[in-house]
Amino acid sequence: MIRLTDVGTTMTSHETARSREVLKTEARIWREQCQARGEPVTHGAALEAVARRHGFRDWNAACGLLPERDPAPLASGERVAGTYLGHPFEGVLVAATPLGAGQSRVTVLFDAPVNVTAGSPYAHLRQRVTATLDEDGTSPARTGNGEPHMRLRRA
Repeated sequence: MIRLTDVGTTMTSHETARSREVLKTEARIWREQCQARGEPVTHGAALEAVARRHGFRDWNAACGLLPERDPAPLASGERVAGTYLGHPFEGVLVAATPLGAGQSRVTVLFDAPVNVTAGSPYAHLRQRVTATLDEDGTSPARTGNGEPHMRLRRA
């Protein structure tokens, strides 16, 4: 009998599961640990348990929502789009530097300048900005209304 607590000590969200490949690796490691303790677990049962740990109904639900592999990181020169201080933009990724802990520093050159002031009679235009982003392409820094400074995705 597999108990959910046997898979891990904490329940995680399916947002933390980046790909089926990651879940398969986690299931293989957990299965090996169980076998080392003398508790045989089938491969299928391990996949089901790991999928539930990540908040999915079952392995099939996880397969339907997750890509097979982690998406490739953004690279300099790629077209990107998103929002900066609430304003939509399109542009080119000039630089991306990993900072560790799942964060990166990115520099984006907007196709058209973005007015970064709100409610001011004067325009403060920015065409090249640098921001720190997490793995989801969202800035941990927030504006006064709680929105991320930047949201970034492939165009």
